[in-house]
Amino acid sequence: MSPEDRREAIVAATVPLLYAHGANVTTSQIAKAAGIAEGTVFRAFKDKQELIRTCVLSVLAVDSELALIDEAGQASTLAERLSWAISAVSGYLDRMWKLMSVLRDSGYDPHNGEDGHGRQRKGPPVEMQRITERVASLFGPDDHLRVDPSLAARLLLGLVFTNRMQGEGFGDSTADADQLVQLFLHGVLTQN
Repeated sequence: MSPEDRREAIVAATVPLLYAHGANVTTSQIAKAAGIAEGTVFRAFKDKQELIRTCVLSVLAVDSELALIDEAGQASTLAERLSWAISAVSGYLDRMWKLMSVLRDSGYDPHNGEDGHGRQRKGPPVEMQRITERVASLFGPDDHLRVDPSLAARLLLGLVFTNRMQGEGFGDSTADADQLVQLFLHGVLTQN
């Protein structure tokens, strides 16, 4: 197995453990889950922090969501395209927020002020910029928008983010993708 394949296998075994144990997962648990000796973890990664950062970046990757949004472009109506995109983005948000919450609860700062490459991060994460651009591409010239497609995509994603928030102060109910699309396209008022 190549060193890169070994790293990928260790990350694949570690991600579920992070959801269960947060940053408190041990290298012994990781090695057991990966079916390797504990020392192999440290030959593949400098330390547990590097492994966790690599796992976070893996969870934050949006390639599968971008592919789903691209598939949404095949739908015949704008409402169908947006509903499909909302489902893809909602799954991504749930996955990302769950991991970040577990890591934070275990005392780990997943951002630590850096982008994973030692640079201070400013502005929205690159992953969300990629998603926003792809959602904007779902709006066609015949959709008669009141705003630019990139602003429409940002507004729609803002609605999706808010809809995913639950718990104290937010309530327990959420709208499904089709309801969000209808609210986005037609507002909250009923027709008279």
